[in-house]
Amino acid sequence: MNRYLTEFIGTFFLVLTIGFAVLAAAPLAPVAIGSALMVMIFMGGHISGAHYNPAVSLAVLIRGKVSPADFAIYVVSQILGAAAAAFVVYLVLDKTCPIAPGEGVLPWKAVLVEVLYTFALALVVLNVATAKGTEGNSFYGLAIGFTVLTGAVAVGGISGGAFNPAVGTGLTVVHALQGGGNYSHLWIYLVGPFIGGALAGVVFKIQHPGEA
Repeated sequence: MNRYLTEFIGTFFLVLTIGFAVLAAAPLAPVAIGSALMVMIFMGGHISGAHYNPAVSLAVLIRGKVSPADFAIYVVSQILGAAAAAFVVYLVLDKTCPIAPGEGVLPWKAVLVEVLYTFALALVVLNVATAKGTEGNSFYGLAIGFTVLTGAVAVGGISGGAFNPAVGTGLTVVHALQGGGNYSHLWIYLVGPFIGGALAGVVFKIQHPGEA
C-alpha cells in the first residue's frame, strides 16, 4: 500500500503544479513542473520507484522491474492522483486546465513529439534509476526532472507537453466534467506516451543485454 500511496502523492503534486503554473501563465512554468517532478522523485524513489507516469511504469514493466499486477495498480494510483490534483486546481481557481495540441498543429505531429519525449523520459528513468551501472547514484531525480523540463520547453507548444497518460487523463477528465470540455484530444496523451514508454523499455534491453 505504501508504494501505491506514494505514486498517488507524487503524481498529485506533479499535476497540481502543472495546473497552477499553466493557468497562471507563469514564465517559469516548465522549471516549476520539472522541479516538482524532481523533488517528488527524491521523496518517493526509495519507496515505489517514483514513476508517477503510466508510460514510465510500462517501460519499467518491460524492463522487468515491476510485476503486471503492480503495474496495473500503479496506473490506477497515478490516474487518481492526477484527477484529484486537477480537481483541486479547479476548486482553488474556479477554472480547469485543459491540455491540447497547439493551435493548427496536426494530431500526428502532436503524437510524434509525445512519443519522442516520453521515450527520452522513460529511457532516462531506466538508465539512471534501474541500471546496475548507475546504482546508488544521487542525481537520478535531477536527471529525470530536467528531461521533463527540456521536453516542456522544446515541444510544449506543439503537443501540450504531457509525456504522461496520467497527466493527459486527469486534466482532460476534470476539464470535461467541470469546464465544459471534451475528450477529443485524450487519445494523443495515451497513444503517444505509451508508445514512447514501450520503445524505451525495448531499447534499454538492447543497451543492456542480459541485465536483469
